[in-house]
Amino acid sequence: MQRVIFATGNAGKMNEIRMILADLSIGGEPVEIVSMKEAGIVFDIEENGKSFEENAVIKAKAVAAAQSGAIVLADDSGLEIDYLNKEPGIYSARYMGEDTSYHEKNHNLIKRLEGVPDEKRTARFVCAIACVLPDGQTLKETATVEGRIGYEERGSNGFGYDPIFIVPEYGKSTAELTEEEKNEISHRGKALRAMKERLKTCF
Repeated sequence: MQRVIFATGNAGKMNEIRMILADLSIGGEPVEIVSMKEAGIVFDIEENGKSFEENAVIKAKAVAAAQSGAIVLADDSGLEIDYLNKEPGIYSARYMGEDTSYHEKNHNLIKRLEGVPDEKRTARFVCAIACVLPDGQTLKETATVEGRIGYEERGSNGFGYDPIFIVPEYGKSTAELTEEEKNEISHRGKALRAMKERLKTCF
């Protein structure tokens, strides 16, 4: 069985990844997808890139260097709010400090948008996926989902900024969508499916 290491320790993200890549096979073999922790890789990676794509590549290469011969996937994703000059952007995970709860982060963003009408609350989730193959080749895919910022947290199915991100075609926050609905339209779902197709052609 082929093993793919995904460079994250985020349990919610790993659940999404495993669902989206459930039918992935490489070279005709089924794939086991493990987190960094499950692979026994425990170190902090300095994400000092200037874009989601750069940070995804930095993470994938760092883990690949620690686990030679492995297929390594990494993502960097975040929320861009147009009215706030695309904040929190690449600093989404570190916005207001890494130890600050997303409940506090979400309420801070809602407060900063107080009085701003719907049409100016446009936002998007961005996800860049990088893959480092055993031969050192690096593949990259980026995808987005467009929406707007709501006026309160809604739903409990997601994580992070999901409760304040409204998807217009559903009229719901991404935290109110089922896992299947979310994976169908999400930035991570789109980017992972595109990467899945590219991996099928590499082996």
